[in-house]
Parts: sequence; structure tokens; C-alpha cells
Amino acid sequence: MSETFYIKNMVCNRCIASVLDIFAKENYTVESIELGKVNAVADDKSSKANLANDLKETGFELIDNETETLVEQIKVKLISKIESGEMEHLFQSLAEEFGKTETALSKLFSKSEGVTLEKYTINLKIEKVKEYIQLGQLNFSEIAYTLNYKTSSHLARQFKNSTGMSMSAYKNLESWNRKTLDQIV
Repeated sequence: MSETFYIKNMVCNRCIASVLDIFAKENYTVESIELGKVNAVADDKSSKANLANDLKETGFELIDNETETLVEQIKVKLISKIESGEMEHLFQSLAEEFGKTETALSKLFSKSEGVTLEKYTINLKIEKVKEYIQLGQLNFSEIAYTLNYKTSSHLARQFKNSTGMSMSAYKNLESWNRKTLDQIV
């Protein structure tokens, strides 16, 4: 019988590949997988404790409570929406997807993560800005537009408030300091 596992820190396609390997190693047959969620069937040799250990050793974590599951799903949705550029009415669309009010989602997220949903989203966007700057394919105005900022000066202010430096100064750094998506809070 299929079981659904919610997994913390799955933020990219490489994470999916790693998690697939771990489930196979622990004798689970994966029926479906997406960021943060795996549907799998255990066989006689499967051990949930070993699975949890293997996941933890690789930087992932099995989630076993409803609040943590919802918070992780919110994170995955935000990352996906930022990656795909679907940021129009971002919090409203999240609330609709999860069947909660924006306020309820925000309070739940803040209580669990110690940071507001808005601040977390800004942190995700700032890391995306750093990625765009490193790729060098877009100018600052194009980056602002891609990330749904009204003006490039608004993005510039947020970037400076968050990192302590201008986007130009960041662009000129010899070594860029980026956080991985699973380390953003």
C-alpha cells in the first residue's frame, strides 16, 4: 500500500534525484515524486527508521507533523513560483491553493519559522537576484521585471537592505556569497 512522505529541504531537481536514490537503497518503490513529497510503497526489507536516517545524513528530513508539512509545502510553492516567474498576487494564490486566508498562512509560517512569510519571500528573491547577476544574462531592470518588482529602484533598496551592498557592488565581487535555497529563512 502506498504511503505519502513529506520531506524537508527538497528544493531542486538534484534533490529529487538524491531522494530517489535513498528510497531505492531502503527498498521503497517510488510511485511519484515532487519537491517535498514522495509517494512510495515499502517492501519487506524497508525500514522507515533507516530511511529517516539516510535522509538526514544527506540534509533532508522526514516531516511527521501537519504544521511542518504545510510550512514545507508553502516553501516549495514559493520556490516554484519564483523559479517560474508566477508572482502575480503571490500570497493570494498561495492562500487559495492551501484553502486558508493570507493572514492564517502568514501567522502559521511566522510561528514555525521565526520569520514572516513576506521576509522569507524577499530572501528567496534576493538569492534569485544574486543568481541572475552571476549569470550575467539580464540587466538590473530586467531582473526587477522578471521578479515582479514595480521598479528597479525598489529591488535595489531591498537588495541593499538585505545584503548590505548595492547590486553593482555585488556584481563586482570576486567571490559571490550565495545561500542554498534550503538554508534561507
